[in-house]
Amino acid sequence: MRFTEVEHKFVLDGAFDQAAFRRALAALGPRRQSALQVRDRYFLTGDGRARHYILRHRVDEELHQLTIKSLASDPEVRDEINLDLGHHAGDQAAQVDAFVTRMGVTWSGALHKDLQVWYFADCEVVYYTASAGERVVRCVEFEAIGQSSIADALAVIGRYEQATGFDPVARSRDSLVNLLFPGVLA
Repeated sequence: MRFTEVEHKFVLDGAFDQAAFRRALAALGPRRQSALQVRDRYFLTGDGRARHYILRHRVDEELHQLTIKSLASDPEVRDEINLDLGHHAGDQAAQVDAFVTRMGVTWSGALHKDLQVWYFADCEVVYYTASAGERVVRCVEFEAIGQSSIADALAVIGRYEQATGFDPVARSRDSLVNLLFPGVLA
C-alpha cells in the first residue's frame, strides 16, 4: 500500500453547501487544516501512454514533488510514487523540464488549484477549485492515509463520505487531467 493511492473525487455543482461541509468536518476533529495554492504540471510521454502512467510536478507551500501516477478507467485505486524535491532548492521547474524532456514528452499541461485541506489521522479531505485556461472544476476528494489494505482504505473513505453527506455512487470516475484536459488521455 506504500505506493497505492485510494481516493474518491466528487465534482461539485452550484448547489453544494460549503458551510455545512465545513461544519461536518470540524465536528470530526481534524488534526489540522491548511489553505494552499498549488501548481501542478502534467507530462505525458509515449511510454506513459503505452504503459498507462502520467508524470506530475507539484509545487505548493507544503509539497514539492515529482510524481508518477498510473492511469486507469477508474482512479479510485491507482499507483502513485512521489519523489520529494524539497523546498530547500526552490522551484525546480527547469530541472524537471530538462528531466522529463529526455523521456520524450508528447503532451504537457498545467493547472492551478486553490484548496483547503483537513488532515485526519486516517484521511485527508480536500475541497478545491482547479483551473486550466478557461476550464474550471470544483471538487471534494477523500484520500485514505496509512491503511494496510484497499478494503480498509475504502472503509475509511466511506466513513468520511457518510459523515459529510456524500454518496459514493456519485463519485467521479474521471481524473483531474480528464476533467480539465478532455481527450488528452484518450
